[in-house]
Amino acid sequence: MHIVLYKPDIPQNTAAIIRLGACLNLKVHIIEPCGFNLNDKRFNRVVMDYMNYTKIFRYEDYSMFLKKNKKSRIILMTTKAKKIYYKFKFKKNDMLLFGRESAGVPENLHQSIKNKAKIPMNKSARSLNVAMSVAIISAEALRQNKLLK
Repeated sequence: MHIVLYKPDIPQNTAAIIRLGACLNLKVHIIEPCGFNLNDKRFNRVVMDYMNYTKIFRYEDYSMFLKKNKKSRIILMTTKAKKIYYKFKFKKNDMLLFGRESAGVPENLHQSIKNKAKIPMNKSARSLNVAMSVAIISAEALRQNKLLK
């Protein structure tokens, strides 16, 4: 299972997602540019030594990510999706794409991705923290594919 972060803004969220990846055996893909340096002390405080326990792939931009993952199914996690995540049928090698904390993904990217899922929320709330969203979606995708041990 793969987690894809589109131009993440907040070092602590990215670090928490990498820790989650290490604990749940998820591969983490980061589409640059990040809104921070991976040497940031806030990032390092949260990630600790978990960078050594997961596979992390970095791409200079979205087109490079697509080029390297041509055959993969990309699922965009977005509040604009019609399908609720637990009704979505995840596959073992899906690329679960999460937008940047400040702006999600650009509209052209949103329109180019066929598969989308959302976490149902209170109508007055804008969005969940991205690290929480990754944990919720990942747990369901792993459960569906019997990858939790």
